Amino acid sequence: MRVGLTLLALVIAQTPLLAAPGDAPRIAPVASLTDGQWLKGDLHLHSRHSQDSTNNPEAKIIKFAEDTGFDYLAITDHDNHVAGDVAHHTWSDPEFKSKSVILLYAAEWTTERGHGNVFSAKPYDHQRLFDVRDARDAKTLAVKKALGIHLSGNHPAGKDHWGFSFDMLDSLEVWNSAIWPNNAAAILIWDDMLKSGRKLTGRGGSDSHHGTPDTPEQKTSHTGERSANYVGTPTTWVFAKTRNAKGVVDALTNGRVSISANPYDPRVELRADLDGDGRMDMMMGDNARPTGKPVTFQVRLVGGGVAGAVYHVRVIKNGDPLGTFDTDPASNAVSFADTPAAKGRSYYRVEVEGPQTPYPQVPVSTVLSGKMIALSNPIYFNFDPHF
Repeated sequence: MRVGLTLLALVIAQTPLLAAPGDAPRIAPVASLTDGQWLKGDLHLHSRHSQDSTNNPEAKIIKFAEDTGFDYLAITDHDNHVAGDVAHHTWSDPEFKSKSVILLYAAEWTTERGHGNVFSAKPYDHQRLFDVRDARDAKTLAVKKALGIHLSGNHPAGKDHWGFSFDMLDSLEVWNSAIWPNNAAAILIWDDMLKSGRKLTGRGGSDSHHGTPDTPEQKTSHTGERSANYVGTPTTWVFAKTRNAKGVVDALTNGRVSISANPYDPRVELRADLDGDGRMDMMMGDNARPTGKPVTFQVRLVGGGVAGAVYHVRVIKNGDPLGTFDTDPASNAVSFADTPAAKGRSYYRVEVEGPQTPYPQVPVSTVLSGKMIALSNPIYFNFDPHF
């Protein structure tokens, strides 16, 4: 009997603890706030390998990104335009190269039930995903997991909106193109997903298709779009631990991400002092157990922007407005305090409005974006990491 009890104790000791029904989820410690770097890029672009694109070869897109100082790009051509074989079109194009811009392996998964972007740090067998585009969600999800890819829902409230289960997604395109007002419904959908317990990263994408003609004869009815919506309208910023494709995809998955209307607008950073020691110990994308005491949040606008401008920060808590605060022009920052519920989930995110910083390379974009400057991802409390 003693041997049996000893063996049972050993088995119990080596068995991972599972939360009983009603228990709070076990949450991993927050990662370092300094071990990383901010990288800016665009996560939705179309080259000549998309049939609805004009005057936009990969070399033109990449040269623009290099000259404008972008760190990464995802050229996401429609896979149905090449019967799923993006590997021998977008990725094998001799122009798919850059010495300064990180290029993700990506494609737009184009199906009868909506569109989604795939992001990967290395080549993957996209044909397998294309071949199950009409399958039930469970089968498609199994293929997605087997490929080890990041799947992101595109324009969830627009044409060709995401029509699959949101449980398949790692991120959601909450800001599509320079036309900010068209994204209001997408933001509502994102908040619904967050309120349901899904820790779903919000990201942007210009969805640009058209470049500048090399000759007058190449001009099309879409040529005017080049000055209104192109690389970086909007710009998605990721806090990557490493300056490579894996760092970009990991950051996108983890949610240390914010979006600005263009690359010259300030980047918004949302941080929180959870333990009240006066030092920030959480940032966007992080998840922690609340203490039941007030938390101080800090919003910083970093780089770019209009000198001396006052920006208006709208705080959203659990999908509802919590308050609006004005930044201090000297520090471009503002702080506020609130108490996350000790039990149950809470999340906080911010939207920033103010004067647009000119984007000379895409001049009309600032008119289309209006007063919307930047958008943060949430800071989470009591979210189940195994949801």
